[in-house]
Amino acid sequence: MVADDSPLTVALQIDSGVVAVVGAGGKKTTLYTLAERATRLPPSKTVLTATVRIPIFDQHVGAVSISDDPVATTANADRWPLGVVPEREGDRYVGYDPATIDELAAADTADLVLVKADGARTREFKAPGDHEPQLPRGTDTVVPIASVQAVGKPLSAEFVHQPERVAAITDRELGEEIRPDDVARVLASERGGLKGVPDGAAVVPVLNKVDDASLRATGEEIAAALLDRAPAVSRVVLTRLIDAEPVVEVIES
Repeated sequence: MVADDSPLTVALQIDSGVVAVVGAGGKKTTLYTLAERATRLPPSKTVLTATVRIPIFDQHVGAVSISDDPVATTANADRWPLGVVPEREGDRYVGYDPATIDELAAADTADLVLVKADGARTREFKAPGDHEPQLPRGTDTVVPIASVQAVGKPLSAEFVHQPERVAAITDRELGEEIRPDDVARVLASERGGLKGVPDGAAVVPVLNKVDDASLRATGEEIAAALLDRAPAVSRVVLTRLIDAEPVVEVIES
């Protein structure tokens, strides 16, 4: 087990490459935390981007560049972490095609590329839609996220993005109370947290919003079931991402 005060980059075993974050209940905060901490930890050249729409995130990076050529943009950058997106639409940025992120990674103009790869409409929990997630083929690490605070809530659109898809994976009825094993089943499913993961990519799930001892126990129960269900997963990170030290616990198989 990694010490409870380990930085998020250490807990997720991230040091370079393409990291795609998916799921619900802390996806954007995970990306922003990784970007901000990357300024103090190697690697130093970190890019924050997306393959889907993403809210304006300028305050979380050193600069944002709107560019059709992220390779050239990052090659000439002098402020890090750098946000790179193709265009802005209202209060959101548009994401790149996943193949463009692969080109950026292959160009080696950045050490770490952080990618928002699906949407969740601020819900606590989700299962991906037909065209999700939008993962670059060269993704090195996939971080599926769920909030432990989904447990005990009804399986409904108020708390869950695309609840009917969660119901299909868990064999639960809409409106039923979400159990720890339901969260584990979705994160461990190839229709859920493991959907579209490229061959060879590491998968490190995050259980967020572990705000007290009771929620930590819930997270530990989810993690144990998840590790049992998913041989491809060897560690689960429990977090409270709003804290200065966001890692609560790392549970390994």
